[in-house]
Amino acid sequence: MKSLVDVLVAYVAVDEREEADRCAMLRFAAELERPTSREQEQAHFTASAFVVDESCERTCLVAHAKLGRLLQPGGHVEATDVSLEAAALREAREETLLELVFHPAAPRPFDLDIHGIPECPGEPAHHHLDVRYLLVGVGEPCEGAAWYGLGEAADGSVARLAAKAAAYR
Repeated sequence: MKSLVDVLVAYVAVDEREEADRCAMLRFAAELERPTSREQEQAHFTASAFVVDESCERTCLVAHAKLGRLLQPGGHVEATDVSLEAAALREAREETLLELVFHPAAPRPFDLDIHGIPECPGEPAHHHLDVRYLLVGVGEPCEGAAWYGLGEAADGSVARLAAKAAAYR
């Protein structure tokens, strides 16, 4: 299994913003005592999946209750996850109930993103160091998740993921 640092070192960023996030992630990976633990209050690594259908025309997004946005499925790395890839796959399965596989042509990871998480009861504001994978999903998603035309229901980093995924049509 590749270490977190190995994954980040091998990743080729597509633009300056993503390269800046990759470099910051490398610093966090070295500085944090347990980089994937949500007990790291300043920042911790998370894993998510941008799920597309087999023709790469639609994406399955989840209605995020706390943030009030449509987002790709993903979340915290659990102690039972053997890798970031495994965490992304588990989170996507839990949040969509689709049959999922990694996209055969996409790099692993597919995208890197650092984003702020606002303070909520019992949890200070912090950053998610999100390592993202492109997955192919089949089936009908569960309640709270739905298929959308690729790029139609996207804003911010989700729009960037959609633009990157469109190259795999």
